[in-house]
Amino acid sequence: MDRIAQHKILLSGSSFDHCREQVQRFLDRTTLVIYDSIQVVEEYAGLGLDTAAGALLVFGDDGTAEASNATADRIDAICVDLGARSTTRADSVTRAKDLLEARRCTLPALSRRAPVTILEDVGVPRSKLVAMVNRIKDIAETHQIECGVFGHAGDGNLHPTLLIDPTEHGAVERAELAVGEIFEAAIALGGTISGEHGIGITKQPYLELQLGKEQVALLRRIKQAFDPSGILNPGKLGS
Repeated sequence: MDRIAQHKILLSGSSFDHCREQVQRFLDRTTLVIYDSIQVVEEYAGLGLDTAAGALLVFGDDGTAEASNATADRIDAICVDLGARSTTRADSVTRAKDLLEARRCTLPALSRRAPVTILEDVGVPRSKLVAMVNRIKDIAETHQIECGVFGHAGDGNLHPTLLIDPTEHGAVERAELAVGEIFEAAIALGGTISGEHGIGITKQPYLELQLGKEQVALLRRIKQAFDPSGILNPGKLGS
């Protein structure tokens, strides 16, 4: 049997918009780190990232050595052809893990920037990723909130991460407004207020924005039919 191989390619682009073609060509194994997050991650982990880049994309593939090498060759060639600032290709499993650290340590790196980290989770069609990222940055700027963005480019799942000091006057209120506008933007682009984390308690007020009044009312009636006393999961939708 052929040896199983893993490949990771780190692509550096001048902007996320510039990386759009690469994202859409390589979908299901792509993660990303965007804009200000790159500098924060580099300060935190010292990975040698291109801090002048507007976006970093990490592509991954595994399989037999022959198949994985062929895929990695193709990814590398297309990225270069589309004008990537640079590509860095892992030549070992250890190096592949090192490249993935750029994505894995994004949240802890951002969390060091402020007393409170608000990690959000929205999803949009892959074709709308650029528009959503730009909208998030505009919203954060409008409300004067530092915000890093990272996520999973392959399925359109983004994690806007708001960094605030709750002791600062108006910071919490500005963050709440920003989060609501981010949800509205995702829905307007044909997306969802949760790409993977679920609704839970904090997003419950925005569920009607996503589903509409009739659908939420239907959910409540179903809950009432199975739990008329409201003793199951009290405090949640329908209880």
